This record gives sequence, structure tokens and C-alpha cells, in this order.
Amino acid sequence: MDDIKIRPIARMRSDFPTKFGIPRQSGLVEELRSTIVFEPDYRNPDALRGIQGFSHLWLIWHFSEAVRQEWSPTVRPPRLGGNTRMGVFATRSPFRPNPIGLSCVKLLGLEQTKEGTVLHVAGADLMDGTPILDIKPYIPYSDSFPEAAGGFTDTADDFLLEVDFPEALLKALPETKREAAIAVLSHDPRPSYQRKPGRVYGLSFADHDIGFTVEDDRLTVIKVTPL
Repeated sequence: MDDIKIRPIARMRSDFPTKFGIPRQSGLVEELRSTIVFEPDYRNPDALRGIQGFSHLWLIWHFSEAVRQEWSPTVRPPRLGGNTRMGVFATRSPFRPNPIGLSCVKLLGLEQTKEGTVLHVAGADLMDGTPILDIKPYIPYSDSFPEAAGGFTDTADDFLLEVDFPEALLKALPETKREAAIAVLSHDPRPSYQRKPGRVYGLSFADHDIGFTVEDDRLTVIKVTPL
């Protein structure tokens, strides 16, 4: 079998230093803001000519923190509680023969920086430092199928929680990060196999550690400390 060599063209800069808490799919938390910084070899502004005419982009990226030597034909999707096995090609699990991810993000704009032209995007589900392999424009007439069936995701729970974030603790976060933090927490960051009432979880987000507990459908933030 031939080997295929692919080089990262860019890196993601996001508020998630670890995998815990990252939305399960792109677009779930539109309040999230991230920046795409190109690698030195790809900082040619001509490569972005015309990109501002598109509202959304496809990101093709590497599951750099989920690489395994062996692959399994079945996985346990979090959307099904982590107990039901499905075929790996019927899921978006990171544990694949080739650990490649696909995300659709909203393009907010371009900015000229000392690191070349960067892209500001919304709704990404990528960890800070994630290698991006390619960027393609999202084309509404060919990429959107409203009548498409969603398989097992059509009947799975949406995991939304009510978030109790005391005002005094919320103010510990930068003002521009507060709305996104609440949205991330509402999508239940806990692993599907961890649902123990009273357990304290810690989410690293925007240079802060957010401690919280979950009881039934209510998430309560109990501490916010700088990382």
C-alpha cells in the first residue's frame, strides 16, 4: 500500500488547551471564536484571494491527539451514551484508520499580522494547536441537503443542560469569552461514561479552569481560577 505524505498548512488557535469540553461537532457553539494561523511556507496572500466572498469554510484537519497504531471497525459514539457500538465509517469518531477530521466554520474575517494573514472563524470544534491540512469553501448549493437523513443522530438526545453560572464567577472570565463559556457548558462537556452526581469536573477554557458539577439536567459552576 502506498504511503501518502501530507503537510499541515496551518494551525488552529482556540480557547481549548485540552480535548475535554470541545463541542462534539462544529457549529454547535457558534459563540466560539478561533484563529487559523498559516505555516510559514503557506503565508502567501495570493492563496487566499477570493476567500472573503464565502461565508463558511470546510476545514480538513488531523486528529493529532487521537492517533492509534491499530484501528477498530466499531466505535462507541458519545451521542448514544458510549455503550452502543457503530461502524467507524458510520460515525465521526476520531479513532479512524486515517485520523482526519472535517469541520464547517463561519468565516468572520481576515487580519494582517506579523504571522501573515490569519483567518478568524466561529463555531470550530478544534483544540488549540490542531494541524489543519486543507481549507475549502463551503458552497451552499452543493454542500447543503436539508432533506438528508441523520442516521442515529436524529433520535439521540441533544445533551443540553441548564447552566447556573454565578455572576461573581462569570466576571472572572474575559468579557468576550463569557457567552461562549456558557454555551460550551450547556452542551454537557462530560464524557458519556461519566455521569456521577456530585463529581467535580474541570474545564480548561480561555486560560481559566472552570470547575462544575451536574445534577440531573442542571450544571452548576462552583469555581473559576486562572490557569
